[in-house]
Amino acid sequence: MLITKLFGIKYPLIQGGMIWVSGWRLATAVSNAGGLGLIGAGSMYPHVLREHIQKAKKATTKPFGVNVPLLYADIEEIMQIIVEEKVPIVFTSAGNPKKWTGYLKQHDIKVAHVVSSVKFAQKAADAGVDAIVAEGFEAGGHNGREETTTLTLIPAVKKAVDIPVIAAGGIATGRQMLAAMIIGADGVQIGSRFVASEESSAHQNFKKAVINTGDGDTVLTLKELAPVRLIKNKFYQKLAELYKTCPTPEQLKELLGRARAKKGMFEGDLEEGELEIGQVASLIEDIKPAEEIVKEIIAEYHQSIKEIERNPKYHF
Repeated sequence: MLITKLFGIKYPLIQGGMIWVSGWRLATAVSNAGGLGLIGAGSMYPHVLREHIQKAKKATTKPFGVNVPLLYADIEEIMQIIVEEKVPIVFTSAGNPKKWTGYLKQHDIKVAHVVSSVKFAQKAADAGVDAIVAEGFEAGGHNGREETTTLTLIPAVKKAVDIPVIAAGGIATGRQMLAAMIIGADGVQIGSRFVASEESSAHQNFKKAVINTGDGDTVLTLKELAPVRLIKNKFYQKLAELYKTCPTPEQLKELLGRARAKKGMFEGDLEEGELEIGQVASLIEDIKPAEEIVKEIIAEYHQSIKEIERNPKYHF
C-alpha cells in the first residue's frame, strides 16, 4: 500500500517526532503542508501530550500522529490518552512493538515502528505494524548500535518485509528523498531539517547551532547506554575524556545526569547540553517555516526526476 493512501496524506513525507522539538505547532504545520506531522511524546508528561493533541486537532483537519518511545515510564497512560483523543496514527520506537500494536489497531489506529536493523524490522512486521521506519546510522538522536547506513538498510529491509518501508536518516532534501525512494523506500521520515524550522519548539540557540554544524561535527556515542548522535561541544569533550579511562556504564550515567537533552535542545545551553542532531545538519543552512521546507523538498524531488530523464550521464 502507498504511504500516502495508508496515512491519508498528499506527500510520502513524515516529520520525525523528536523530543523537545516536535510539538503541535510543528506537527500541524507539516500536516497542513501535505506531509504527516508527528508530535514527539518522548519529552512530554501525559497531561502535556494531551494538551498538544487537543491543540493539534484545532489547528488542522489533516491527519497527524504521535511518536511514542515504548520505554516511556508512563506508557499505559500515554496510550490511553492517544485512544481517548482518537489520534489516527502512532509511530512507536525504542522498544518491542508486540505489546502495544494490537491494542492500538483495535482502536483503528495506524501503527508504524522505527527500527535500525533487518532483524527488528521482521519482528515489527510480525507484530502487525502497518509500516516500518528503517533508520540509518546517519540519523540524529537515539540510534541503532549496528551502525548500518541508510543506503544499505533500506534495500535490505525492503527485501525482508512485505509492508511499506519509510526511510530515515540522512535525508533533508528532495534529491535525498528521491535517492531513498529509488533504493526501495515507500516514503521518507525527516527529522533534522525540521529542527531548523520556525515552528520547531527547539531553543533558538540550538537551531542556530544546527545551521552552523559542519561536516564531521556530529558523533554517535554512549553506545553502552542508548546510542545517541549529537553535536560535539563541551559536554561531548568531557565524555570523550571519560572514555579514555574505560568507564563503566554507571560512570557514564553519572556524567550524563538527567535532562541533558532538555538543557541543550529546549533550554539552549550549547556548552553543557546534549545537542541531538543528524549528520545531515551540515547541509542545513537556514531556519524557515515548515511549509516552505516541505514545498522545497517536494519541488526538488520532482525537479530531480526531470534532470534524470534528460541528462545523458544517466543513460547508458
